[in-house]
Amino acid sequence: MDLTRTEVTRAGKQAGKPAGTVRGSAARLGLMAVPVAFFAVFFAYPVAAIVARGLEVDGVWRLGRIGDVLAQSDVRHVLWFTTWQALASTALTLLVALPGAYVFARFDFPGKQVLRAVVTVPFVLPTVVVGTAFLALVGRGGLLDDLWGVRLDTTVWAILLAHVFFNYAVVVRTVGGLWAQLDPRQEEAARMLGASRLRAWRQVTLPALAPAVAAAALMVFLFTFTSFGVVQILGGPTFSTLEVEIYRQTSQVFDLSTAAVLTLIQFAAVAAVLAVHAWTVRRRESALRLVDAATTARRPRGAGQWTLFAGVLGTVAVLLVLPLAVLVQRSLGASGFGYYRALTREDGGAFLVPPIEAIGNSLQYAVAATVIAVVIGALAATALTRRDAGRFVRGFDALLMLPLGVSAVTVGFGFLIALDEPPLDLRSSWILVPLAQALVGVPFVVRTMLPVLRAVDGRLREAAAVLGASPWRVWREVDLPMVRRALLVAAGFAFAVSLGEFGATVFIARPDNPTLPVAVARLLGRPGDMNYGQAMALSTILMLVCAVALVVLERLRTDRSGEF
Repeated sequence: MDLTRTEVTRAGKQAGKPAGTVRGSAARLGLMAVPVAFFAVFFAYPVAAIVARGLEVDGVWRLGRIGDVLAQSDVRHVLWFTTWQALASTALTLLVALPGAYVFARFDFPGKQVLRAVVTVPFVLPTVVVGTAFLALVGRGGLLDDLWGVRLDTTVWAILLAHVFFNYAVVVRTVGGLWAQLDPRQEEAARMLGASRLRAWRQVTLPALAPAVAAAALMVFLFTFTSFGVVQILGGPTFSTLEVEIYRQTSQVFDLSTAAVLTLIQFAAVAAVLAVHAWTVRRRESALRLVDAATTARRPRGAGQWTLFAGVLGTVAVLLVLPLAVLVQRSLGASGFGYYRALTREDGGAFLVPPIEAIGNSLQYAVAATVIAVVIGALAATALTRRDAGRFVRGFDALLMLPLGVSAVTVGFGFLIALDEPPLDLRSSWILVPLAQALVGVPFVVRTMLPVLRAVDGRLREAAAVLGASPWRVWREVDLPMVRRALLVAAGFAFAVSLGEFGATVFIARPDNPTLPVAVARLLGRPGDMNYGQAMALSTILMLVCAVALVVLERLRTDRSGEF
């Protein structure tokens, strides 16, 4: 007999100690087995292989090399700049994007789905394209230079603004996803008791949003801490992050030993941040009252809300839409659609196939990577749901985020070095690219689903277990109906990340099967207006493909939002 919500609730009220504790622990460990194996084989092993290759000389590990590298003043300068610009970028992104998260969560207005897709598009653009677009805005001969004679390409502000452009969607979708499901009547009750609007938000809503805000801040920090394309283009010789320095040491100086040390430094810094995050966030987690997101959104009311709504629209227009408009304008140029027509021809140079074929390749890879990321991420998030988990489980929570903080250059080279012989000889297999893309997508799936899963009242799961439901049935009939929206948002994030992943893919994508970001980078690296125009044309196509996919996802999510 199927479990009904009434039966589960009644049993939850009558339940004493949780039934099946041992069975639940065994099930949780079983769920963790697949993600642990996936990360061990396709992340830990390749990274360890490339680091060992760099530190090993004649069969002996030169650990003293770490101290030698840290003693260099230029390395300390790079580490300092990497840290403070990541903190500044994270704070600025939260300041700019949190009002947008509120607007998308609480306001209902025409074109909301399309605007949500527009907000997400910048996140999937290759970082080299983002850097180029902002260079056209703030660099020599850019929009600001033409209008007011202002240039920002030689200052850190260009990097910070580009990072906000790139990560705006992370805050809007991660925080807004949970915000839309919070019951607004709790804040209204606080106001009826005499609290001001600000105090009610600070004492009722903000604590409930804290895990999602922390998760979004963590993702933004990790992305900006490992920033590569944006800093390389806008920073020039003045500014350099650890990621840029690792790339320089690997591909230009050919000093694999220094690159390995820098990778270890970056790895240690990210691990420390994740440890602090896991400790602080878990102290604030609590069961929340979640409601249908469709019932919390309404049209803006009053001058204050309309002013906030207009301010968010203006921010989106200036900060997000304007750089995208520059991409479209440059893809057309003076020849109309000439750059697009050139994409269908083989040039016999950087490509073995017409560049247009990169579109189909990217879509196929992204779909496969999304399936992998959602399966692995959902299993991991489910295993991490219980608050009575031990230290090993809590540590695994932090380790899941490491792919966002480890150099993509290291991961790409690690794939080539570690996965080149049986039984893991995957260099000629198409699955290698989706596996690398899924590594970056899994943390987004976990961080998007985990706050919602942990907000589900645990007594419902315990009651279902009392009634004899298996762990799988508990997930299907208790958790899934309440987290379906978060699952769809997570899938959209994974798909978007896969479309735009560049750092690792550039090393493992085959010449006859390039992805869109790889094709754009190859064209940008070749001189001539035709190559630059084709790069902008492919970037515009990537933007449009992502926008269409996200609009479809929004419609699917909205159509099903009323089921829970």
